[in-house]
Amino acid sequence: MAEGFFKKLKASLTKTRTSISENLDNVFYGNSEIDDDFYEELEEQLIMADLGVNATSRIMDHLRTQVVTQKIRQTSKCRDLLIEDIREQMAMPPNAYVFLNGRTVIFAIGVNGVGKTTSVGKLAALFKNEGKNVLVAAADTYRAAATEQLQEWTKRADVPLITGSEGGDPASVIYDAVHAAKARDIDMLIIDTAGRLHNKKNLMQELAKMNRIIDKELPFWNRENLIVLDGTTGQNGLTQAREFFDVAKLSGIILTKLDGTAKGGIAVAIVNELGIPVKYIGVGEGIDDMAMFDPDEYVNALFAKTTPEEE
Repeated sequence: MAEGFFKKLKASLTKTRTSISENLDNVFYGNSEIDDDFYEELEEQLIMADLGVNATSRIMDHLRTQVVTQKIRQTSKCRDLLIEDIREQMAMPPNAYVFLNGRTVIFAIGVNGVGKTTSVGKLAALFKNEGKNVLVAAADTYRAAATEQLQEWTKRADVPLITGSEGGDPASVIYDAVHAAKARDIDMLIIDTAGRLHNKKNLMQELAKMNRIIDKELPFWNRENLIVLDGTTGQNGLTQAREFFDVAKLSGIILTKLDGTAKGGIAVAIVNELGIPVKYIGVGEGIDDMAMFDPDEYVNALFAKTTPEEE
């Protein structure tokens, strides 16, 4: 991760870091001994930071084990143990970015309002800057402003866009896009999908129809289903991820809007619950404000000591 982007990441997590660090430090340095009261306070703070019940339970169980095996007596020593445990939990699987080595179709999935269309534009710019030949397909034909919004982002990213008629069949857009991808020797085909969850059966059928076209026309391409989640939605984001997990085989997460929340632990909860990694992270409104997710940098930014300017 570039140094400039890490600075943006650290700045975007100021609300989260200030809240989490302050509350956790009150537990770590405000207790004189490691007892039931200490564990209960710590568990409460982790849940309040949106790490979720399951992730928090696992972290607490591991901490208790380490305290015993390492014969730790000082509550302050538990802080580093906690941070390293979260860092290990967020570690990327070795094949997380293997799709970058070949031609790939990326489905951007998520409910409306999470920054999905914006993320598609930023991804397109990111891949374009890496020297890849990129094509975007506007397959969210149900939301009136979706295509217009995507046209603006792809213009800024300087990548071509395949569109269809408003209210039309998204599969027809996919059909045109895959043929264009073959004709133009495209490396990355990024598809903006509809953000509907009220009728999961229709959504599942729609995604399946798109997949059949791609399986037939681009059988040897890599496939990535990335769910876009708004970092400010907390546990609701986890609920959304579960819902989409039921209708699509998700391979990763794009996390957006972290600068607007004091509860950045939702990424930890989702990774723990669904077993899928955060692959990209957005930290601003600019076209270049997206990068590959680096767990070490994320945890460093999350738990770095706040400065007087940040407080």
